[in-house]
Amino acid sequence: MNYRHVYHAGNFADVLKHAVLAAIVVYLQRKEAAFRVMDTHAGPGSYNLTSEKARKTGEWLTGIGKLDGATMSNKLKIFLEPWLTAVKSVNNGSDKVLTYPGSPLLVRQLMRKQDRLSAYELHPEDAQSLKSLFTGDHQVRITELDGWLSMGAHLPPKEKRGLVFVDPPFEEAGEFDRMMTGLYRAGQRFPGGTYCFWYPIKVGTDSAGYHQMLRDLCRAETLACELWVRDRKTPTGLNGSGLIIVNPPYTLEAQLTAVMPELTRLLAQDQGAGFLVKKLVAEPKS
Repeated sequence: MNYRHVYHAGNFADVLKHAVLAAIVVYLQRKEAAFRVMDTHAGPGSYNLTSEKARKTGEWLTGIGKLDGATMSNKLKIFLEPWLTAVKSVNNGSDKVLTYPGSPLLVRQLMRKQDRLSAYELHPEDAQSLKSLFTGDHQVRITELDGWLSMGAHLPPKEKRGLVFVDPPFEEAGEFDRMMTGLYRAGQRFPGGTYCFWYPIKVGTDSAGYHQMLRDLCRAETLACELWVRDRKTPTGLNGSGLIIVNPPYTLEAQLTAVMPELTRLLAQDQGAGFLVKKLVAEPKS
């Protein structure tokens, strides 16, 4: 309950996380049918980068700030466009980023009139901020609830298609185990849904072990993507982050394979930076 994302909003982890989130939402729009996005750890929804808290760490300078004015290939521009367009929209069309949209506000910028968002947040202050942000918005439902619980009784959505986005703070032990339990429970209720899980990479993170657990657990196609901006053995702080995507868009692996070398170069903090794009489960298991 002590984690406050305002200190980290717009950092390198958000770049990867939110660019992929936007890409999945845009992909879902290829079909006219409505879908629902469930954001299990939604936070307050919006972050003022000029606030004292945000300026205290200035982490956005290591993320979205590094992309401002950067020379990019067309393929990277195309991949980042949905996310960056949503960020620009939140800032009234300005390229100067003063407000950074959290995942629920980012998704809302991309939704069509038939799509819906269910956002869950346990922290009372953040839940109230989220409710205020979306007051009167009939396409958004805010619930003050432990997000892990939403992956049970709240699935499947009535639209029968959509995305479950899981971005826990990882400030307590056992978060990855909760992720595994949540994925198993959710997969039983909504096997055709797309799931996107975020996790941090710090010294001692056993990514290979996590990935093997997912290979054993997941019955559907599963993709892993990691980006570390400094040597993974750096003893303090966040060295990188990863995403697990279950039932990914069929275009996503090729997109990430194409853009991750360039994105890693732009966000690197030392020569130990690197990335991984790997399919953990290639096709549905019987």
